[in-house]
Amino acid sequence: MSRKHQLRTDRSLKSPIINATSKGQETEVVKALHDVVTHLGNKFDKKISLVHEKQWHLKNIVSELKLSFPEIEFHYHFDSSTIRPDGGILYIQGKPGDRLSYPILIAEVKNQGTNDLRAAEGLPKQSKGNAIERLGKNLIGLRTALLRESIFPFVCFGYGCDFEADSSILDRVTTMAMFGKLNKTYLHNEEGGKFNRGSFYFRPRQWSVSEMATVMKDIAERSVLYYFSKYRESHFLKPE
Repeated sequence: MSRKHQLRTDRSLKSPIINATSKGQETEVVKALHDVVTHLGNKFDKKISLVHEKQWHLKNIVSELKLSFPEIEFHYHFDSSTIRPDGGILYIQGKPGDRLSYPILIAEVKNQGTNDLRAAEGLPKQSKGNAIERLGKNLIGLRTALLRESIFPFVCFGYGCDFEADSSILDRVTTMAMFGKLNKTYLHNEEGGKFNRGSFYFRPRQWSVSEMATVMKDIAERSVLYYFSKYRESHFLKPE
């Protein structure tokens, strides 16, 4: 990933500029992401370089998979095809010339369910939506992209009346979480990498910026430490 895409920050790192918004509208998850970047800058004494991308091109995923698994066949159709998580992908920058990317945080937010609003308006219930099903494609691609690693730094925050405690939709989410518990962080893969679950935080009430930031900081910070451990810290530190 070229340094022209490097995350730009001011000198104090108090006002990171993250180009992950749509039409200039800053979403709640992007506001939380600002807090994450500030936290990482302070935690690691500004010695690491961060990269933020709104999307991950399939051609780049396949290119990295071929490097990691040269005996396996991989394919995609169009250079323009991408995976676009709501909060984009936050990476730690490796040495110049490194052909791999090192994601430390991938964030999604899904809102599903309008029957509470319809009931308040005296309207009949509608069938439950499919925002969760749309997560499936991204999950397959992202899990595959990170098969070479022992972490899956993905988190999805879901809210809406479809996630009430008595809703069967919760088991759709649990299935996507590889039958892990909801509202619990799973960063490190389990059982020798067979279960790269990711983290799924779901409830009826909308998640606040501070709540999301707390979870996201934990995932991102521990992901950096994982890469330090696997590839050595020196692989990521900025030149003096």
